[in-house]
Amino acid sequence: MPIPFIQTLDRYDIIVIGSGLGGLTAANRLAYCGHKVLLLEHHHRLGGLATWFRRKGHIFDISLHGFPYGMVKTCKKYWNNAIMQSIVQLKNIVFDNPQFSLKTSFDKKDFTHILESQFGVSPDVINRFFKTVSGMNFYDDQAMTTMELFNEFFPGRSDIHRFLMEPITYANGSTLDDPAITYGIVFSNFMNRGVFTFEGGTDKLITMMSDELEKNGVTICTKTKVDRIIVEKGKVRGVEARGKTISSRAVVSNSGITNTIYNLTDKRAFSDEFLEKAAEVRVNNSSCQVYMGIRDGEKINDVGDLLFTSTAAEFDSAELLDRETKSKTFSIYYPRTRPGLNRYTIVASMNSRYEDWAELGEEQYENEKQSLISRSLKDLNRYLPGVAEKIDWMEAATPRTFNRYTLHTQGTSFGTKFEGLDVSRSIFKEISGLFHVGSVGIIMSGWLGAINYGVIVSNDVDSHLRS
Repeated sequence: MPIPFIQTLDRYDIIVIGSGLGGLTAANRLAYCGHKVLLLEHHHRLGGLATWFRRKGHIFDISLHGFPYGMVKTCKKYWNNAIMQSIVQLKNIVFDNPQFSLKTSFDKKDFTHILESQFGVSPDVINRFFKTVSGMNFYDDQAMTTMELFNEFFPGRSDIHRFLMEPITYANGSTLDDPAITYGIVFSNFMNRGVFTFEGGTDKLITMMSDELEKNGVTICTKTKVDRIIVEKGKVRGVEARGKTISSRAVVSNSGITNTIYNLTDKRAFSDEFLEKAAEVRVNNSSCQVYMGIRDGEKINDVGDLLFTSTAAEFDSAELLDRETKSKTFSIYYPRTRPGLNRYTIVASMNSRYEDWAELGEEQYENEKQSLISRSLKDLNRYLPGVAEKIDWMEAATPRTFNRYTLHTQGTSFGTKFEGLDVSRSIFKEISGLFHVGSVGIIMSGWLGAINYGVIVSNDVDSHLRS
């Protein structure tokens, strides 16, 4: 259980700021290695965007959750077997738009079959495409865009572009104009075995992770916003929070990289060259969510686990970000997703721009949220006719909501574009003992990327402390 802030010690080996999956994993690994770790979270609940809330008997998972099979191995190795064993596949992924309608298990075998049988692509082209994307890595040339990649293999086929791109855009906010590697690496991970989720929901996952953290000796303190990272003579000395200074030899910030540089750390501690690089980092987009709870005792038909739906004529990255977008993903949580509850919940997810919501007056803001709910309900009714009569709770979240609860710059759901990765990975070279883990570029595409990045950074911190 988290302890009251007043009970924290004056010194720890490592302080982790923020409890997203990257911060939780870094804290867990470092404590496992024998370091004294303090985890500080400004919210009352752990998890960052991997979290949940309760309304009228419903439990709603925040955001859209689906990850590659690699999560199984990662959780087994860096968390525990119980967490690993709760990972299950989402087998029914639905695409429905004016260009095509289909159901898939979202793996390489099924995608190959669909590309050949439904889209008429030759096996040779399909095999060369998969070989190309599976061979992509962080060190490849960034000049090629995703659109150029698609046109190389599927010129003029906007339907195939949509089939290949739409779910990845929902996964990490990438566009057709971003470097192809930001698409290829993520797509290849999913193509390994399909899409998976955590049986029992995010509340079960974070509870299990919290138990593992405490078993390994991590001190957890919630409702504690860090005001600043203390730096003296080029080295981290600790943090200041709620008027108290806590010393440490290392700080791991799980706050966004832009927030870490511009709000938590004195910019004078960084070199001009580093700040020039940081100034080029683009914050990725945010999301809107609509949460719908089905009344206790009511049932809905099984129409798929994830529904990528749209009435837009073609895939368009800008259209997906529009406040009145015609495209959205429905995550449907059946009783099998949360065993024992016998309840159904539905979350509609839409990519979104912070600036479209930031300056709205309160009355207009509430009106726009109600419009968002109405549009989502109308689209859902195409798959579940009469569903409105079974719903007893609906509410919406916007980029302003995510900004409020996560403190992410512009409420970003996907961190930064690819250039943020280099800044994140080099911050410890600027300030000795300061490390960053968070959503930056392709390393951070969802849950698996967050945990893996936490492992990478924990290794860096451990080496720093032992040297």
